[in-house]
Amino acid sequence: MTDADVSTVKRSLAVPDLSLVVLVGTTGSGKSTFARRHFLPTQVVSSDVCRGLVADDENDQSATPDAFDLLHYIAGKRLAAGRLTVVDATNVQSEARRSLIRLAREHDVLPVAIVLDVPEGECARRNAVRPDRAGMPAHVIPRQRRELRRSLKSLEREGFRKVHILRGSEEVEAAEITTERRYNDLRHLTGPFDIIGDIHGCRSELETLLGKLGYALRRDERGRPVDAAHPEGRTAVFVGDLVDRGPDSPGVLRLVMGMVASGAALCVPGNHENKLGRYLKGRKVQVTHGLAETVEQLEREHTEDPEFGDRVRVFIESLVSHYVLDGGALVVCHAGLPEKYHGRTSGRVRSHALYGDTTGETDEFGLPVRYPWAEDYRGRAAVVYGHTPTPVASWLNNTICLDTGCVFGGRMTALRWPERELVDVPAERIWYEPVKPLTNEAPGGAQGRPLDLGDVQGRRVVETRHMGRIAVKEENAAAALEVMSRFAVDPRLLGYLPPTMAPCATSSEDGYLEHPAEAFAAYRSDGVREVICEEKHMGSRAVALVCRDDTVARKRFDAPDGVSGMVYTRTGRPFFDDPRLTGKILRRLSRAIDSAGLWQELDTDWLLLDAELMPWSLKAEGLLRNQYAAVGAASRAVLPGVLTALENAAARGVEVSGLLGKQRERAVDAAAFTEAYRRYCWPVGDPQRGWPGEEREEPRGRRTVGSRGTDGLDGIRLAPFQILAVQGRSLAALPHDQQLAMIDRMVEAEGLDADANNSICAYVPTYVNRLLAPTRRLVVDTEDDASRAAGVQWWLDLTAAGGEGMVVKPLQGFVRKGDGRLVQPGVKCRGREYLRIIYGPEYTRPENLDRLRVRHLGHKRSLALREYALGLEALDRLADDEPLWRVHEAVFAVLALESEPVDPRL
Repeated sequence: MTDADVSTVKRSLAVPDLSLVVLVGTTGSGKSTFARRHFLPTQVVSSDVCRGLVADDENDQSATPDAFDLLHYIAGKRLAAGRLTVVDATNVQSEARRSLIRLAREHDVLPVAIVLDVPEGECARRNAVRPDRAGMPAHVIPRQRRELRRSLKSLEREGFRKVHILRGSEEVEAAEITTERRYNDLRHLTGPFDIIGDIHGCRSELETLLGKLGYALRRDERGRPVDAAHPEGRTAVFVGDLVDRGPDSPGVLRLVMGMVASGAALCVPGNHENKLGRYLKGRKVQVTHGLAETVEQLEREHTEDPEFGDRVRVFIESLVSHYVLDGGALVVCHAGLPEKYHGRTSGRVRSHALYGDTTGETDEFGLPVRYPWAEDYRGRAAVVYGHTPTPVASWLNNTICLDTGCVFGGRMTALRWPERELVDVPAERIWYEPVKPLTNEAPGGAQGRPLDLGDVQGRRVVETRHMGRIAVKEENAAAALEVMSRFAVDPRLLGYLPPTMAPCATSSEDGYLEHPAEAFAAYRSDGVREVICEEKHMGSRAVALVCRDDTVARKRFDAPDGVSGMVYTRTGRPFFDDPRLTGKILRRLSRAIDSAGLWQELDTDWLLLDAELMPWSLKAEGLLRNQYAAVGAASRAVLPGVLTALENAAARGVEVSGLLGKQRERAVDAAAFTEAYRRYCWPVGDPQRGWPGEEREEPRGRRTVGSRGTDGLDGIRLAPFQILAVQGRSLAALPHDQQLAMIDRMVEAEGLDADANNSICAYVPTYVNRLLAPTRRLVVDTEDDASRAAGVQWWLDLTAAGGEGMVVKPLQGFVRKGDGRLVQPGVKCRGREYLRIIYGPEYTRPENLDRLRVRHLGHKRSLALREYALGLEALDRLADDEPLWRVHEAVFAVLALESEPVDPRL
């Protein structure tokens, strides 16, 4: 190889994928050309460009201070967003570099220096051919060159983690940039993982736990465990504190080191490993907090394996402060890590990952008081850590501490990810007496501190899995906050709000505003072949959270004592003012679910139901009295007299036939209006005697029972039409025919249960009527003429018999169009007579129909899709057992969108 060949050999310059790259070189050294060649234009922040932005002249040196203020601002914004940033400036002065190193440290990224050490003559020649630099004073380049030469040996001492020096134009031309992944960035590893909490030398318990997790141990010739692997390829992740206090720290290290070396495990350092590593390097440390036991055990190990200590030292030095795993959904560290530090690299990040943060105070045991960072955590990634012993591992704001004090006589705990399943084994004995009792110091139990106003205040953007980012306007959030804070049920029991539903496209059929033909055509155009037509019950929307008993509700939802769930409206308000009535409905539902075998089949102790609760008058009595009944009463008071007067006038020979005909039509329409809403109203109790069946104290100590039943639910009908979620999974995507089949079993089981109670168990309440109502339905093929005609006729028969109408949904529970956009989850197709309630008694007249057919449905459809996506997100978060604030974020957004202005008749 010739000298010329040597000079053109490519040189690779490693740059971390998140770092602040500082180009250093005199003017004319080719920094801007180098930056354009190796980095994206958006990654480069140039001092010349910033000078031009503030002064309209890139060579105006008087604008330099403002230009660098702008440069630092832009670079800081990029680093805060996690973007690789390159600073294109001379940076030959230590003061200029110092401010950039400080900027990198503020954002916990690595500063990297790339020096272009180009000869002075070459720089001068390049500047001479540039019109904007031709008049540069002769002393500038020599001065910058001297400053550069003085800086070369001090760059690493200044704080640059990597320094690349390119000497001469040939090396600059031959350089290549290689972007390297940060050591803590393992997002490409998706597991599944078994994350194991603090071990503290408890080797025997670790072996037991690994066995319970399904790992097969490999032992050396002396029978000591030196590796373990899972037959299904799972990866163990250790959160640190492998050593100290326990009986066999060398045995734990041998096993964990073997698993890491074989690729069966990952490990982050704990503060005890950090201290042991410093001891092994000969640093002066206090041999306290269990280190003395580990040192003694290592000394015994040294007699048999003199190199073991060196291997431990190298292993500890290789450990990375934390790992970001599973596409960014999981962060593992020792002492916990706020979101702003995830994936970052600095001494501050490492210190927090090892030791956590303290308030500066000490408790009564002389130990530092830990800052409760997890109470304020709002990150998307789950943070799994250890360090602070707690009696029970529990989720707190999407974080969980797995140190359950095995060495202190507690348990050793692991978390299966992504299953979020906890697996633990008891300690064999108390190996080390704790300084303080094990307590869970998080306020509010497993749910953490109460919801924060900042979670919902102001303009919000909610990330959803099915529709991306959904914005909530500030004024809508304020309206929702008013409702939620004053009227809503306990947020712990409010895991979902149903979305609004758009009507089908306006019909052109004579006499109809809505017609099934438009619904079938719309779904056919969206590529949906099979739809299900569900009877639309005329009542009030109700969501029911049903737990097997109040113990389940207390354990899973942190419900108050004696509460086994909740029944609430579509705006989150309690459906009934009397909690006893709510309890009766929940008990009836739980019994029906149990009799149908759904608790076992769905492997759950709770479920969430979407339903209609009837009669309409049960919840809408005020609306009926003030709005609808008033119209009917006015027509009955006025129209008979009008008709009598006109008929008398006609009898006297006055020509009023046209007017009389119109008034008779108005009377018919008014009667039809009254009949339309009355069919959805019926009494549910005797106001003089309370709820039917409810025992009341009577004079002389007698107790009587209401005349029509025994549990106070007579006349109330609940029609569930979807099981939304159960323990561990959302069922929102389950096909609707399967959903309704399970609900049919509940309805049937309630009847069987009631009959059995009547005939066998006299002391069990019997029912005059059944609470649960079935939902009739019909599947329609949108591409088959006969099937569509059958669907239309089914709707006509349903509405002719007094039904409200139907809801048309894709048979599959969750459908996207060919372009990936969501299909409307359902459209309502309301009957001709029912719409009289909505649009007024005379809406069917041709002139009124023509006017009403001009309906703007775009906003309503958009609103329905956004609320649907938020509802799905809430159900996913609820099923995944995410923290309350995460579930409530999506629920609150649905309520906020409901305050967007839209035609209420749609």
